[in-house]
Amino acid sequence: MTNPCATHPQRRNPLDHLFQLGWKKNTVLFLEDMATEPHCVARVISVQRNLFLVSNAQEEWLCSAAGKLLHAKNADFPVTGDWVLTHDKHITAVLPRQNMLSRGEAGSHDRHSGIAQKTQPIAANLDTVFIVSGLDRDFNLRRLERYLTLVYNCGINPVIILTKADLQNAPENFQMEVESIAFGVPVILCSAKNMQGKEEVEQYIQRGQTVAMIGSSGAGKSTLANMLYGKDIQITAHVSESVGKGRHTTTHRELLKMPQGGMLIDNPGIREIAFSEGGEGIQRSFEDIEQLAEYCRFADCTHQTEPGCAVLRAVQNGELPVERLESYHKMQRELDYLESRSTKSADRIEKERWKDVALRIKDLKRRRR
Repeated sequence: MTNPCATHPQRRNPLDHLFQLGWKKNTVLFLEDMATEPHCVARVISVQRNLFLVSNAQEEWLCSAAGKLLHAKNADFPVTGDWVLTHDKHITAVLPRQNMLSRGEAGSHDRHSGIAQKTQPIAANLDTVFIVSGLDRDFNLRRLERYLTLVYNCGINPVIILTKADLQNAPENFQMEVESIAFGVPVILCSAKNMQGKEEVEQYIQRGQTVAMIGSSGAGKSTLANMLYGKDIQITAHVSESVGKGRHTTTHRELLKMPQGGMLIDNPGIREIAFSEGGEGIQRSFEDIEQLAEYCRFADCTHQTEPGCAVLRAVQNGELPVERLESYHKMQRELDYLESRSTKSADRIEKERWKDVALRIKDLKRRRR
């Protein structure tokens, strides 16, 4: 019996239809190395428990995980945005990811450190992440710093979108505040009431581009998706005027094909921005502190009590807000802990590997006697 996924050079199927879903040329090259025909390839549109809605841009169908994927670790399990190989309504493999947006899983905190111990994947293979913040009670610079660090740690480009701009008489002041802590990051003012910012946002969701939105409940993510689509495709709810909090109107992640040609993922609101991995996030989110640190007396200055610290001097002179430095220290402690935990895990794995080798040698010696 022939393998339906085997490659036949004389009749290779075109991949043009997959580019509509964000297919990249480097993925094509990898697929050729795997000797797999394109009709076996699909993208995960949404995940609901153990069922996956997948699409090849021509049709959609439900799949379940097959083989070793059934027992895969959380980070290796198919997520929204993944490119997968399918066969007989089963996902048989996940293709290598361009990147993955993830965070620390809520409810998995270490009792002593208070830091999340498990990774929660959000979406894969993204070109941009929209960090959405409403210009109401949702607006918080410290929270935006955490979002930026999270996105940078995942190796993805952020864009900050400030929704509900119509609620403020001078929304540009909020925009300037954000630009002062988000160096080089596009900051766009949006309003669904007067379509402000629509054209600026649309440039990031052109054909072949995939974008995920993150933000608090009630920040305006679903309203933004509806504005960009041109009609209501996502359910929205009013934000409570008494507490300024929104409800989770988006209950699962779904890859939406937008009329501009790109793909958009609306995510449920995030209550807690916990890190799941380290990276260059803090260096990129706090470029001002990193630049000041170059003038510190000591190369390993922690910017806490050391004499000759340029960062502390900037705080004293009013050049750097003390709240921003405190935010930097808090995130640095969390990321240092994650790095040490990762190192300890690697050491433990290495010890277990050598223990296994030693037991095998011991067993061989016993057999030779």
